[in-house]
Amino acid sequence: MEETRLAVIAIIVKSKESVEALNELLHQYSDFIIGRMGVPYRAKGLNVISVVLDAPNQAISSLAGKIGRLKGVTAKAVYSNPDKA
Repeated sequence: MEETRLAVIAIIVKSKESVEALNELLHQYSDFIIGRMGVPYRAKGLNVISVVLDAPNQAISSLAGKIGRLKGVTAKAVYSNPDKA
């Protein structure tokens, strides 16, 4: 079995037109997702989503990159230290 790491992908969605594509990407990686939380920030017209994963490095960076390429969406991944989680 491939070694995995714990990570959080922070996502900011500015464009509602990208929500369907975002949800499809999250579905594709659902085997790695531990949980997710979304918070609408109505005053700014944004949605903030945190996705927690336990996955191989390549899967985490691939998902974050694909999400970040969606129109009006920003994504950044934060990884655990490999020896601590």
